Formats: sequence, structure tokens, C-alpha cells
Amino acid sequence: MLMIACPWCGPREQTEFAYGGEAHIARPADPDAVDDAQWADYLFMRTNPKGCHREQWNHAFGCRRWFNVERDTLSYRITSVYKPGERPAEPAA
Repeated sequence: MLMIACPWCGPREQTEFAYGGEAHIARPADPDAVDDAQWADYLFMRTNPKGCHREQWNHAFGCRRWFNVERDTLSYRITSVYKPGERPAEPAA
């Protein structure tokens, strides 16, 4: 079982959380100005790294807040948990 430390509630089991995808994806400033290929890229194209990855999680069965997690995709080890607008403790490798 993966243990995730909610920044507001503390450590909880993974079953309390909902995965929200890759973190730090910037929405186009003017969505009407991008073509279909650019819009599809924004919606669907994500990195799939082997190693350090930054993700969004929601504490669905707790405080219901969103936060970011930096996790190693090989070991599942969480190296950093931080609130939206904050930076992780150490840069991604």
C-alpha cells in the first residue's frame, strides 16, 4: 500500500486519494488561438518517465484538496509533497 502524506491531513493510505495526472501542465493562455493539434497536445500528451515524476493528487476521502507529489515511478518512493503554488523540496532528476 502506498502511503501519501497530505500536506493538510498528514500520512494516509493511497485508497483515500485520487490521481490527477501530471503536475505543472500549463493551459494555453488563449485556447481559441491554438489549432486542433496544439489543443490535442495540451489535453493528451504527457511524459511517462522512468524515474522522478511530478503528479497531482486529490485527497478525495479527506480534506478534498489538491496537492503535488514528486514520486519515483520505478520504486514508487515519494520524495516530495507540496501544495499548489509551492515548489518541491529538491528539483526533479
